[in-house]
Amino acid sequence: MMSLNQRVLLSATLVLLIFIVGIALALDRAFYDSARLGVQDRLFAKLLMLMGDSEVEESGVLDVPANLLDAEFGHVNSDTYAFIIDRTNAITWQSTSSLNEKIPVVALLEKGKKEFAQIMIDGKPHFIYSYGVAWETQSGSYPFTFTVITNTLLFEAQVERYREDLWGWLSVMAVLLLVTQMLALRWGLQPMRKVSTELAAIESGQQENLKGIYPSELKLLTDSINSLINHEHKQQKRYRNGLADLAHSLKTPLAVLQGAIHGEEDTQNRRITIQEQIDRMDNIIQYQLRRAATAGSSPGMGLITLRPMVDRIVTTVAKAYRNKHPAITIEIDDAISLRIDEGDLMELLGNLIDNAFKWCLHNIHVSAKYHENQVVIQVKDDGSGIQLHEIDRILERGVRADQSTPGHGIGLAIVRDIIQVYDGELAIENNRTIGLCVTLRLKKNK
Repeated sequence: MMSLNQRVLLSATLVLLIFIVGIALALDRAFYDSARLGVQDRLFAKLLMLMGDSEVEESGVLDVPANLLDAEFGHVNSDTYAFIIDRTNAITWQSTSSLNEKIPVVALLEKGKKEFAQIMIDGKPHFIYSYGVAWETQSGSYPFTFTVITNTLLFEAQVERYREDLWGWLSVMAVLLLVTQMLALRWGLQPMRKVSTELAAIESGQQENLKGIYPSELKLLTDSINSLINHEHKQQKRYRNGLADLAHSLKTPLAVLQGAIHGEEDTQNRRITIQEQIDRMDNIIQYQLRRAATAGSSPGMGLITLRPMVDRIVTTVAKAYRNKHPAITIEIDDAISLRIDEGDLMELLGNLIDNAFKWCLHNIHVSAKYHENQVVIQVKDDGSGIQLHEIDRILERGVRADQSTPGHGIGLAIVRDIIQVYDGELAIENNRTIGLCVTLRLKKNK
């Protein structure tokens, strides 16, 4: 496939060539018509001079002097000749220059009528101009038709010379314009080549992101590429950290299992110990997998409307708690939306609503609203709440799954990690009366 530079250059060349050819054809036609009109005016001028030299006697006889003002009519082979016909269509006079020329048949024209045309005489093109007059005398009116004929050699030579000059200069202009276009395209597409060079450097590991200063048309593209690169780096870092944390977290239960196998405890206690550590390892693995799979903010993410997602999660979680029938209040405007991965949003709201169902007594309240440049989401229940020192442990950065708050599982720890990935805020506080209130603050969509 052709490069962008080749495609633009080829397109510009085709447009330029079409423009040059169109201009050439238009100028050629304009000059041809102008030159033809010039021949017509020149022949009409000769007719007027011939009419000025002519006289008509009372008897109707036309008298044309031998020495005419137009010298071309007096020389043989002058390429221009004239003749006059009377009312009988007979030639009553013809110029000396017409002695070796063939006289075409011309019909008598009405008074004041003019005819200009191009005809063939002996296979050669000629211009002919005829003009009808009515000569008034005391004895009556005598009609005549004055005709001038000239060959097209001078006209064709003039047109041919013009065409040679025209195409020659237009060819030079085309070459100059093409060179100028190439230089302009090279300068104009320089930022694209710079982007390509930087992307190649990123691919080869020489640099981490696009560092150049680009015009506004490309800035959105380069910023998006940098965002995607940074997002990918963060994702890889989360995978590495998740594997490191997983390996570290599994050391303790594995050591306990090894001790249980080689210990002196009875079979029942050993079985209980092994089952506890298996459950603990299962929780650790689930937590670390969810944490590593957090998508995070990406430029390509679409908007997700919040209200349908909350309704869907509430309906799903309610089926898991069939023995509970709390009063559920949802205050979320249909226009509120978030630019977030759907799976991450499911994890956030799913864990919070699941905890609310688990610990509530009679009521659950879910709300969302815009506040300045943030979307504020709150999930409240009327349960037993959480002790203050346990809230501090959950919100502490770096707390692992095996250190999660007892009784609440890993749900709030997952919520904490997802919120950190999206540069949001998580606040957990007990209600003034009874229960727990979890507040999420995420960036408003731009």
